[in-house]
Amino acid sequence: MQNDKMIQALNEQVNKEFYSAYLYLAMQAYFLSINLDGFANFFKVQVQEERDHALGFFNYINKIGGKIVFAEIQKPQSEFSGPLEVFDLTLKHEQSVTHSIYTLMDIAKEVKDHTTEIFLQWFISEQAEEEENVSRILNKLKLIKGDGAGLFMIDNELAQRMYVPAVIPV
Repeated sequence: MQNDKMIQALNEQVNKEFYSAYLYLAMQAYFLSINLDGFANFFKVQVQEERDHALGFFNYINKIGGKIVFAEIQKPQSEFSGPLEVFDLTLKHEQSVTHSIYTLMDIAKEVKDHTTEIFLQWFISEQAEEEENVSRILNKLKLIKGDGAGLFMIDNELAQRMYVPAVIPV
């Protein structure tokens, strides 16, 4: 039996995931504009992953008989001072998404929606991985302190990242 509070919160998460894709698309565009194609590639993959996450929530809401409700997607920031600022903002954004997923889990527990708890577990694990990956890159950027050679090395590393479609258990 579906719970209106849970369905509303899941719909809000769809919007947050699409916003994440939109934000990361703006970051990809920024890196393309300054010829850091590896960094742009990192965010291209992020866009694809966030879209998958949004569709995972969308499909889950549909599966459990909930009504999909779309909201406006906020305009993302598109001007940045450099890679360090972008990854600092990315980490903060991922932490806010993690908090949002935790809130969903709290609601699922409150309304005794065990099926949704199981569904959300995948996202909790995914968020831990997201934060770890972004933290690693942010720490590297702090270590190189804007050094061009270091930036070039990180750019080359990020160019190797490949999109692997998420298998979200719905």
